[in-house]
Amino acid sequence: MEKKWVLAGLHECPGVGWKSLQRIVEYDKDWEHALEFTAADWMERGLDRELALHLSEQFNAGWIDARMEQLCLKGIQVITRLDSEYPILMKETARPPWVLYVLGDVRLLNGLSVAMVGTRLPTAYGRKVAADLAGELSARGITVVSGMARGIDGVCHEAALQAGGPTLAVLGTAIDVAYPPDHVSLYRRITEQGLIVSEYPIGTPGHPGMFPQRNRIIAGISRGTVVVEADARSGSLITADMALEANRDLFAVPGPVTSPKSRGTLSLLKQGAAKIVTEAKDIWEEYEAFLPSAKEFKKEAVTGNKLTDEERRIYHMLEQGITSFDDLLVQTGWDFGLLHSVLLSLIMKKTAVQLPGSVYQLI
Repeated sequence: MEKKWVLAGLHECPGVGWKSLQRIVEYDKDWEHALEFTAADWMERGLDRELALHLSEQFNAGWIDARMEQLCLKGIQVITRLDSEYPILMKETARPPWVLYVLGDVRLLNGLSVAMVGTRLPTAYGRKVAADLAGELSARGITVVSGMARGIDGVCHEAALQAGGPTLAVLGTAIDVAYPPDHVSLYRRITEQGLIVSEYPIGTPGHPGMFPQRNRIIAGISRGTVVVEADARSGSLITADMALEANRDLFAVPGPVTSPKSRGTLSLLKQGAAKIVTEAKDIWEEYEAFLPSAKEFKKEAVTGNKLTDEERRIYHMLEQGITSFDDLLVQTGWDFGLLHSVLLSLIMKKTAVQLPGSVYQLI
């Protein structure tokens, strides 16, 4: 059996955690023959007697095939540290997962990504800033990474999806469990338009400690982490610490000094640990080498899949110069509602801008 599937099978075994796998893999190269190990072989690699006996009796090719078939039936892909698809940035961290379970576009694992995190109980200010930043980053082609939790996480995923760009959710549960339950619809849309990731095998019982653990993946898979709004004890600050430990960029959005929800972000800024963010450009200018030029970006938006047919038609009209809403109505023959909707979408995608007097031009 391929080493990948032996590793995936070991990861699926109850009682075999991250440290146990590390001992098994680092002990010698014979771990790829683990299907033939006796209880003594397992104990030699640091496993306790009860677990060693269980593995010697139950860990076999048939058991692994059955587990992998279960995943396949759910459409879940298995990415191990032996695979080329495994995120390169994650390998550079102190404790990279041995196995990742994914649903969606696996290419996003190695795309340009920025994490966005914050409180589960944001203010109206926090929601507005998070949505604006996430929408602009996603529209620019940057994958917005978050944890699909209530609050800032959910706002960022929603804004990225609405902008038509990529988003990636790292779960603190098994991958087939949408948590929180009220994010089932969001979970489904991310699997269709982005990527869901978890390190936990299906059937893993949930417990609070799983969520801080997943934060290392959010930070490790991303080139930078943006803390939008966080109080002094926010779990988002754990993600911020992990980003710094992984030598990644850290950004923070300033907030009102009177707001408890801003204490965490203001502390990061006062310490000089994070770069201040007041607009999306503050983030993406750090990654311009990875992004297409403005001209290439516009061309990609028009010729690729970023614009709908209606948006593309208006785009070409605006290429002729500044045009009023009334002139566009005449030229298209559309009704007011459709034209307004298309123009609003172009504005959200940062392709066009509205000027005073209800006139429009390309950015």
